[in-house]
Amino acid sequence: MVDVLYDGRHFDEFRARRIATRNTHGTGCTLSSAIAALLPQRATVADAVRDAHEYLLGAICASGELDVGGGHGPLHHFHQVWRQRPTNHGEPA
Repeated sequence: MVDVLYDGRHFDEFRARRIATRNTHGTGCTLSSAIAALLPQRATVADAVRDAHEYLLGAICASGELDVGGGHGPLHHFHQVWRQRPTNHGEPA
């Protein structure tokens, strides 16, 4: 997968492998929000996009930890700070 950033003068490519998951709901909104949040925190637009792209990849990779809803599930937006604890499947702890 390749995302391309063009700033009016230069092209930057951001590559990632395809992740086998059905949990892809919100990928575009997540990427654009992450870019917007990172723009004032990074030295260049390309740096913000690169970091947002890496965040999105992590959220997609970790999305299998979630078991919510039906159809195409959500990304795991909190993958960097929250890990689902193993379940004991209803048995007392």
